[in-house]
Amino acid sequence: MMKNARAEAFNEGEQKSPLARRAYDLRHAAVSTWLAAGTPPPLVAKWAGHSVSILLTVNAHAVDGQEEAARMWIEQALADDDEAA
Repeated sequence: MMKNARAEAFNEGEQKSPLARRAYDLRHAAVSTWLAAGTPPPLVAKWAGHSVSILLTVNAHAVDGQEEAARMWIEQALADDDEAA
């Protein structure tokens, strides 16, 4: 049944993609992409329908390497506070 649904939903190239193997694979890729793009984990967890702790346990790899971006966000927030004062 699942293969028939994939055949109807995806073209031949999409069917051969590793992301089309299981519905979970495509969902995991989407959640990882949202996290890697800097979307706040509580929002991603809400969209995905599970807790932040589960989200980060399964998708922690997606937030690796964001230290520089996080520092820039913090510096910008502090600069905005200084300008408002």
